[in-house]
Amino acid sequence: MATENTRSANQIAAQLYTVREFTKTEADIAETMKKVRQLGYEAVQCSALGPIEAAALKNIVDGEGISIIATHTSYEQMRDEPQSVIDDHQLWGCKHAAIGGLPGEYRTAEGYARFAKEASEVAARLAEGGLTFSYHNHSFELERFNGRTGLEILYAESDPNYFKSELDTYWIQHGGGDPAAWIRDLKGRADIIHLKDMAMQGSTQRYAEIGEGNLNWSAILDACVYADVEWYIIEQDTCYERDPFESLGISLRNLKTMGFA
Repeated sequence: MATENTRSANQIAAQLYTVREFTKTEADIAETMKKVRQLGYEAVQCSALGPIEAAALKNIVDGEGISIIATHTSYEQMRDEPQSVIDDHQLWGCKHAAIGGLPGEYRTAEGYARFAKEASEVAARLAEGGLTFSYHNHSFELERFNGRTGLEILYAESDPNYFKSELDTYWIQHGGGDPAAWIRDLKGRADIIHLKDMAMQGSTQRYAEIGEGNLNWSAILDACVYADVEWYIIEQDTCYERDPFESLGISLRNLKTMGFA
């Protein structure tokens, strides 16, 4: 079992997609970064931000004492403008670039295998600039094709040296998978992970703050230690009863009680 000093609170980050309604302008982004820092976060993943220059974003986060440790960047930009992606990430001191999901044209058995190979080439180009490429899953990738899930195809057919994972605990559970087992299987490819809880309302699955739902966090977090996860990124797609900043605060407080020094 993991012990308290195998995980550090300094490894926790907020996924800004959670507060996307508050990041539509540069002024919004500045105010949101201030609020996120006040909640106790020192690191963020940038996703769903409104228009902002890379240098302006750096000035904002530097001013708040926040590190950008990962992004969601479009696959098309990674593929077609890799140097631009590298330049921005180097400016921010950020090494993890992830895509938010599989483009629709690849969502077939043949498409998963084709994407795995094409994206591995894109990832190798980003690696030349010091970046990692990570894939963020939903639950549709757990559809089976001739005995293998789409997600299994992606990782089996891609280059493990370059094609990494940003496993999302909620979506693995949503698709009938075991988040802890998936994390363990991806040891060496799981630098960053999305932590997201699942609760039930009647027979309906709902997003929940970390520790307020039904996921097996002890098993998940022990698996993260085994897999050498670098960053634990808190995300909640929808905050039903609360302001999303409040939800981020609850998740951070609850996660810190689960064995983070």
